[in-house]
Amino acid sequence: MNGVFPPTLFSGFHYGVVGLGRNGNAAVAALLAMGATVQAWDDRESARAALPAHPRLKAAPFTTMLGLAGLILSPGIPHRLPAPHPLATMARDAGVPILSDAEVLYRAVRAAGSRARFAGVTGTNGKSTTTVLLAHMLASRGVPVAAGGNLGPAALSLPLLPDDGVYVLEMSSYMLERLDQLHFDTACLLNLSADHLDRHGDMAGYAAAKLHVFDHQHAGDLAVLGATLPDLAALRGRLAATGADVACISGEQATHCDLYCTPHALCDHHGVIANLDAVHDLPGTHNRENAAAATAMALHLGLPRAAVETALVSFAALDHRQKLVGSIDGIRFINDSKATNTDAAARALACHERMIWIAGGTAKAGGIEALAPCFGRIALALLIGRDAPELARTLARHDIPHRIVQTLDRAVPAALEAARALHVDVVMLSPACASFDQFTGFEERGARFAALVRDLAADAGGTATG
Repeated sequence: MNGVFPPTLFSGFHYGVVGLGRNGNAAVAALLAMGATVQAWDDRESARAALPAHPRLKAAPFTTMLGLAGLILSPGIPHRLPAPHPLATMARDAGVPILSDAEVLYRAVRAAGSRARFAGVTGTNGKSTTTVLLAHMLASRGVPVAAGGNLGPAALSLPLLPDDGVYVLEMSSYMLERLDQLHFDTACLLNLSADHLDRHGDMAGYAAAKLHVFDHQHAGDLAVLGATLPDLAALRGRLAATGADVACISGEQATHCDLYCTPHALCDHHGVIANLDAVHDLPGTHNRENAAAATAMALHLGLPRAAVETALVSFAALDHRQKLVGSIDGIRFINDSKATNTDAAARALACHERMIWIAGGTAKAGGIEALAPCFGRIALALLIGRDAPELARTLARHDIPHRIVQTLDRAVPAALEAARALHVDVVMLSPACASFDQFTGFEERGARFAALVRDLAADAGGTATG
């Protein structure tokens, strides 16, 4: 196979695409390339204007859903809670399936005759690192691999892989609740903490959406479960009843798990799989959990046991996830902008004994009270964004030094000054909040932090690494 889907694969099929962001535009392009006809819509005129001119593409509002093989909604457009989008209601009433782009990718791969395998990665935190790490492990052994989904390339922008290839897909809860046939040969659920509850109603609804990653698994497949999941024993039994193998993983020393980590090694019941002392870009217990999950999946997909350590050592950390972006006078500046909730921030804070902490933005429900066990590590908190006053009140109740500085542009030089004065060697942006009050997303927030550090390093004679 040459990596290109046949141009007549979906001839005679008519699809609707609503929401012309990263996923929607990739869906339109892929469906047209496979021979389908497409009706696309976005409320933004600029998004519609950017569509290509094509005889099988119509950019028009939907007056009916009849005749559609499926409706691909942008992941951010709700089809159930908190209220279904009118077009989702129209599709449901017409009996038209509402699909994720990952579902359509799976159908295309199978329709093209490829037996490539699929690996699905989900969880509240750690999805992206685990996805990229698993892809890195497989690629290091020459396995044809394509990674994407919620992370990076949209699912329908990925190439057609041969029979021995593997698609590694990061799956959000939004994507998972729109699956129909997609079968993951191996899938993992890393962890669960409160997130996106407006979309799923409550934690039970959120967990149910995440568990769709195991739909259609059977004998010969592998389900991977993080050790911190609620009702783990019952969940393990439920998945084992499908005939799939089930592996429990932990980033800590937990010999009741199938893969676990000691302070120095990744192990299973057969012994040491990899020495972790030489692995520098996966700091903290949570990243060891990610490494254990990726390893379990990679071994199931045929990676030789002896190749795990080499792959872990050569892995480079993702941007915005505990990424060292510079050093000034021995003070390390760490970009963890991806930490948009307290669970993610707690994992990062636990990696350092003492730090200047930059936090804030749009707080999730409950604010930062859940981080109280980590507060003793904070020499000074510099607070930015809309909900800085709320965070300040929480820190004040716990007698943690803090200042509201409002913006990153003020926070970064203030952090350097404070780190020097307080003899602290780590400044970390780990906001515990969403970024949309001041930025287009966590990526822009992290990039701004890195740029400010670069400027400071240039002035102070330090080094910048990203």
